[in-house]
Amino acid sequence: MSTIPKKNSETVARTPGRAGSIGVWILHVVLAAIIAGGGISKLAGDPVMVDMFADIGAGQWLRYLVGALEVAGGVGLLIPALAGLASLGLAALLTGAVITDQFVLEQSPWLPLALLMVAAVIARTRWSRTEAVVGTLLRR
Repeated sequence: MSTIPKKNSETVARTPGRAGSIGVWILHVVLAAIIAGGGISKLAGDPVMVDMFADIGAGQWLRYLVGALEVAGGVGLLIPALAGLASLGLAALLTGAVITDQFVLEQSPWLPLALLMVAAVIARTRWSRTEAVVGTLLRR
């Protein structure tokens, strides 16, 4: 006598359909392009970025750090095993950008806030893979 497993939330993992998966990858590519582009402009010394970080008052080292983190995060979004971790890191970086825009630069935080929401969506959809990667790293 064989038993047939019941399909319930404990036994069947929810996976996005093909359209959902394509939509999430479009978010990956768009966010990666925007974030990495911003990082490259920071690293290249775009005068607007130099002036913005001068206004922040922490020094130009912060521009280089943020630029490098943005480029790394943009690349990480395009590597399936790292996409969840990259989106979490970018969410933290974008949280700092929202706070800085609002309270230090006194300008509208809507762009980094929108990008933060996209990073959060990606982090949520890649959560199971992120847990697996972190679990593998912690076992070493």
